[in-house]
Amino acid sequence: MRWPLTTETRLPMRLIILLICVIASSSEPLLAAQVKVATASNFKLTMNRIIELYEQQSADRIVQINGSTGKHYAQIKNGAPYDLLFAANRFHPQSLEDSGLTIRGSGYNYALGKLVLWVPGETSANVNSVRDAEFEYVAIANPKLAPYGRAAQQVLQQLEQWTALQPQIVRGENVAQAFQFIVSGNAQMGFVAKSQLIGSEYQEQGAYWPIPQDYYAPIEQYAVLLSDNEAAQSFLQFCKSKQVQQLIVSSGYEIPPTSNRLHTKP
Repeated sequence: MRWPLTTETRLPMRLIILLICVIASSSEPLLAAQVKVATASNFKLTMNRIIELYEQQSADRIVQINGSTGKHYAQIKNGAPYDLLFAANRFHPQSLEDSGLTIRGSGYNYALGKLVLWVPGETSANVNSVRDAEFEYVAIANPKLAPYGRAAQQVLQQLEQWTALQPQIVRGENVAQAFQFIVSGNAQMGFVAKSQLIGSEYQEQGAYWPIPQDYYAPIEQYAVLLSDNEAAQSFLQFCKSKQVQQLIVSSGYEIPPTSNRLHTKP
């Protein structure tokens, strides 16, 4: 016996058909994943470009959280749900690896940071720029928190200016804040990452001195996987591609040997 389709029975069927159509049309976005990437402040602009490239070929959404490596480290130790860490040093990723807070064996040296002395409004900058007593303040990142600040301290010690310039040094929480001190005019010059200038609107607004590498310890920037998120693994693999490595070099970094990886405990 067949039951006639009444108004009452037709209405739910229409709703079911509509629901099926909605699900079918939106199935691709439903499969997209989100990846949270904690990024050292010096690598912010470069990471923006990497994410833009990646999202052209993937439905996954990459969310970048910028800040000092030291602060990211503390947040991760306290349970922050990040999937990846792109740090400005080796120490903090290694410590997380030793504490069992990473995907074992995933850490690698993705870039070597380069330090410069930036002097806005000038046509040249060199070793004598920091010996000029006419400037009021020089900006650096906090050496206790930021690898670029530690490198800046090493340079000033090498030049025998660290003690003499103490009253004139202003410290940012990270190299991004040190950069802003200079942009705002609160400091007349400062030690920043080369990557903050290359390709930016500020590159032609002054001069910078590329600090010789023997003035400071290499700034080895390490990335490490923090979760077993498949989308995060895919993004990390993309970051190791030749395309991205070329982008990193063009942004003011050097690419280290592929053998530079974190040491894992047995």
